Amino acid sequence: MEHVRDAAERDLSRLPKAHLHLHFTGSMRPATLLELADKYGVRLPEALTEALTSGEPPRLRATDERGWFRFQRLYDAARSCLREPEDIQRLVREAAEEDVKDGSGWLEIQVDPTSYAPRLGGLIPALEIILDAVETAMRETGLGMRVLVAANRMKHPLDARTLARLAVRYHDRGVVGFGLSNDERRGMARDFDRAFAIARDGGLLSAPHGGELTGPASVRDCLDDLHANRVGHGVRAAEDPRLLRRLADRGVTCEVCPASNVALGVYEKPEDVPLRTLYEAGVPMALGADDPLLFGSRLAAQYELARRHHAFTDEELAELARQSVRGSAAPEDVKAKLLAGVDDWLSGPGSSAA
Repeated sequence: MEHVRDAAERDLSRLPKAHLHLHFTGSMRPATLLELADKYGVRLPEALTEALTSGEPPRLRATDERGWFRFQRLYDAARSCLREPEDIQRLVREAAEEDVKDGSGWLEIQVDPTSYAPRLGGLIPALEIILDAVETAMRETGLGMRVLVAANRMKHPLDARTLARLAVRYHDRGVVGFGLSNDERRGMARDFDRAFAIARDGGLLSAPHGGELTGPASVRDCLDDLHANRVGHGVRAAEDPRLLRRLADRGVTCEVCPASNVALGVYEKPEDVPLRTLYEAGVPMALGADDPLLFGSRLAAQYELARRHHAFTDEELAELARQSVRGSAAPEDVKAKLLAGVDDWLSGPGSSAA
């Protein structure tokens, strides 16, 4: 049932929140990608160009391998336009600016530095350029920001171990977690258990993707084999009540990206995303935008989706924001400030009537 908007509802872009699921290239502004493509003479796929100029996200369906390949092709084309340190600095600054506009007080941006290494002088220089850009963006925007280094499950597990060691090495420079992304139908989670052990031993959060393109079993694998503190997506856990209880009991946060789930065909309609099922089971959630470049909506829009399509009240939306903050790697003083801000937002004027 779609929620009827009340003019007195509180502004969701002013609700303090943390953003825990945002991919690096996918955070780019459409206008920035078009400018960079022109700058470097890159011919973008027609579907991507049309989407960027029209403001409508490209038609995607990644529930079969052909569809995922098409999605990955668009993403790779966008990434090929990031060639110089100043491009990285611009992307990070603009991602931070967009998050601030949407009420985010803390952002953990996810990146596989191996994807940028060939054009930025190697793996270590690429990560250092990214971390320098994050430090600059924090100073310029006031947003708390850190990096989650993610391995690619389409590559060899030994590559993941290399990345895990690198991530640990830069823990004190702003790397807070270690992830595992790309098509979860490829590569078993247990193949990457050693990489995640290296990351955990080095003090990093474990935040692999699971429960998006495949079902509850992939979420269980994240818990059993990778000892996940958070699960990227995790929505398919809604199909298994026992798994929901396990996530709730352990306090494992699911980084749920509603608009992305619909855009990629995981669910047909916004109201099909099982936000209510997870919420009422007590599973902590952190709503995220995933890849706004391709999916057309940023952070506050995910909360709006919960309000409009799932009739979340302002009290429930505030609790979602709290859950995102609690699930983050933010320092305790930052968490306390954001949580107090949520309380202030909720105590301000507005109506939560549905």
